[in-house]
Amino acid sequence: MILAVDQGTTGTTCLVVGDGLEVAGRGYAPVGLTTPQPGWVEQDPRELWSSVESAAAAALEDARIRVTELDAVGIANQRETTIVWDRASGEPVYPAIVWQDRRTAERCRELPGAEIRACTGLTPDPYFSATKLEWVLGRAATTDGLAFGTVDSWLLWQLTGGRVHATDVSNASRTMLLDLGTLDWSDELLELFGVPRSLLPDVRPSATLFGEGQLLGATLPIAALAGDQQASLYAHGGAKATLGTGAFVLVATGADHSAPPHGLVRTAAAGTEGTYALEGSIFVAGAAVQWLGDGLGMLADSAESEALARSVESSDGVYFVPALTGLGSPHWAPDARGLIYGITRGTRREHLVRAALEAIAYQVLDVVDAMTERPGVLRLDGGAAANGFLVQFLADVLDLPVEVAAEHETTALGAAALAGVAVGRWSYDDIASFRRTSARCEPETDRSALVAGWHDALRRALL
Repeated sequence: MILAVDQGTTGTTCLVVGDGLEVAGRGYAPVGLTTPQPGWVEQDPRELWSSVESAAAAALEDARIRVTELDAVGIANQRETTIVWDRASGEPVYPAIVWQDRRTAERCRELPGAEIRACTGLTPDPYFSATKLEWVLGRAATTDGLAFGTVDSWLLWQLTGGRVHATDVSNASRTMLLDLGTLDWSDELLELFGVPRSLLPDVRPSATLFGEGQLLGATLPIAALAGDQQASLYAHGGAKATLGTGAFVLVATGADHSAPPHGLVRTAAAGTEGTYALEGSIFVAGAAVQWLGDGLGMLADSAESEALARSVESSDGVYFVPALTGLGSPHWAPDARGLIYGITRGTRREHLVRAALEAIAYQVLDVVDAMTERPGVLRLDGGAAANGFLVQFLADVLDLPVEVAAEHETTALGAAALAGVAVGRWSYDDIASFRRTSARCEPETDRSALVAGWHDALRRALL
């Protein structure tokens, strides 16, 4: 049995996974967020760790096994979130600055974008770790005796009692400090951001034995670390989109680590060392539907959205550009603001809800169209992938078949798969044979006229 940990922004999910990547037990523990100022988002690193312990205990209870029956632990985590702690005491010197935090936006505008993009594959943005780390260090009395890590490194430090300070290539590639070509920290970028190399974790492959850790009184091999989206891609293979609060589209590109196409970023993939992926990050996907419910009272629960969307034949010319926190890939327009376009006296809430769901598909299309090559099939996970209307509309808009994963916790499955490979339980070819789908949708309707209307609305939001 393998324990898979998915430490996310709003909570930690743990799965107990057996042969064939079958889930034997599940556990979940929520974590909190604080917003001390507009645009600032922070978490308590100690709460992140305690949530792992709580979720792991719940998963083991659900599986009805003892912790000593586990063979290994694999960890996937929210990426970019930045933690700095004191090596001697193990105490954080500042709260974790979450990936959503925008406090360093002005600093990012000053950075040499072309040079950073050529080295890291990333577009300078507060989203990534480097400027967060620079901000924390600029307020520290000294950098002596400090350690930096993303959430994976922090959890590994806790598990190993401070004996191991490491990360994996997939997480390291999201810091804006890693040279994608060498898969090592860039001395030039460390100098640019004022980061001593002594603060940084060792960079290792995703599926490897990181060390022996203590969890719930047992000593267990920590056999995998991976960023959440790369772990999900490893479980899916090929090309995938996670449709949640936001959306992430990743396509595996093998050994190609050339500069990414405009509007996308290049990232290190989890699994086979020296492999990469193209990625597009969509800031608002399911959150648009949540806003219609929580902010405007149009629906009591997001689960209602499918029935509401199906109750009308179309959105009746209404387009919703959900730039509620700016626009991500491929536009990278942090100052864009949301737009609902095409409203008439005949517009009802059903049209607005349908337009919000359609906007998720349009945004995924924009990312896929920015790729150098279109995938043959797009595999889906995330909460919004349970919406049958959205899945079919996405297949139509993309003009591609889409498949929905049978297990919605695909990120955790990816962590388990990586750990299983590391301890010799199975091979990558075995992982492919374990994949199961709950639905497959083929394109049925030409939506090109609707896509043209979306692009018109999008241009207005970008004015």
